[in-house]
Amino acid sequence: MSNIREINFDGIVGPSHNYAGLSLGNLAATKNAGETSYPRAAALQGIAKMRHNMKMGLAQGFFLPLPRPDTGWLDALAADDDTNSALVAGAWSASSMWTANAATVSPASDTADGKCHLTVANLVTMPHRSHEWPDTLRQLEVAFADRDHFAVHTAVPPTFGDEGAANHMRLTPSHGEKGLEVFVYGRTGGRFPARQHEQASRIIARSHGLDPEHTLFVEQAPEAIEAGAFHNDVVAVANENVLFTHEQAFADPAGTYDEIRARCPGVQVVEVPASAVSLADAVSSYLFNAQLLSPPNGEMTLVVPEECRENGAVWSWLQSMLEGNGPIRHVKVVDVRQSMANGGGPACLRLRVVADPATVDQCFMLDADKAGLIESVIGKYWPEAIDTGQIGDPSLAETVRTARTRLLEALELSELI
Repeated sequence: MSNIREINFDGIVGPSHNYAGLSLGNLAATKNAGETSYPRAAALQGIAKMRHNMKMGLAQGFFLPLPRPDTGWLDALAADDDTNSALVAGAWSASSMWTANAATVSPASDTADGKCHLTVANLVTMPHRSHEWPDTLRQLEVAFADRDHFAVHTAVPPTFGDEGAANHMRLTPSHGEKGLEVFVYGRTGGRFPARQHEQASRIIARSHGLDPEHTLFVEQAPEAIEAGAFHNDVVAVANENVLFTHEQAFADPAGTYDEIRARCPGVQVVEVPASAVSLADAVSSYLFNAQLLSPPNGEMTLVVPEECRENGAVWSWLQSMLEGNGPIRHVKVVDVRQSMANGGGPACLRLRVVADPATVDQCFMLDADKAGLIESVIGKYWPEAIDTGQIGDPSLAETVRTARTRLLEALELSELI
């Protein structure tokens, strides 16, 4: 008998984790450009977050760091000693840790053929991420190789920017039932690039065989993008029948809520007013880049970063929300500071896949013993610190390659080396 559940696949932070400040529109990444990073601490923080979710009884998977530095990309750029330092840093980027950008996922209950569909994101808007997708696709094809249950698609043509599940939400009475898939796109012309193209979202919806009556395309508010919400998941997150959103997340909030309620009756909208939490506070704390989860006990839980507790306006609003006896019953805090400093909160670090965990390649499913194994490899091989001046150093490159290889060997996934 199938056991359809939501599985969160977190990205293991790679050994080349650094703060090169390559992501235009990501205020945290540009603010911390040039700072010393701590790859070992970052990766261990990520594993701790995964353990935290497993303790709640949730299914947890993981994805592996991609090969870095990407010498093939540097070769394609005809890189030499005079190559722009940002391009060199792009070859070292560990940004695949944010698996919310790995793909867009439609569960089997939503698709015409009854399979779970995944489309790898092309990430073409940012050069340092544009070369991720071929290696991400390789990993998805291994993890979801069961063709009776999964269909894995190549990237949308690069004419249209696609940033994956970070701009995609799903509302449903429960994870295993047919849901409403909401694709959020931006429009160009502002100070920062709108990374998700409307046509990319429409291509994915058609490729996945979604029912048009259960599919919605919504424009992100331009002021949210201007404020640093480079992905929709920085200002809104959905889980089952709850939409948790900032008042200024969408270009037409009232119209968006009406459309959602008409197509998915029973949805509860938890809207945070700008008068209580400004866009600036929402972005700096990553209040909405949280994991909104349904543990087996049925009490919906919001997992937020420590930065939410440190922001007076945000923490005050969260306490008032809990006192109001709404659909979100608990708020739990996790430390992902190394990821946050590069512009990625708890939600950035995970890709949600609704499926039977038994149909996934078990090498990618986490338990306590495997978490301990991963932690031991990280503790032994991950660099303790990386200064941005070290990027391009051959000895550091060898350290990074060796670390990743040792992890893949320990997990018996040498085919991805």
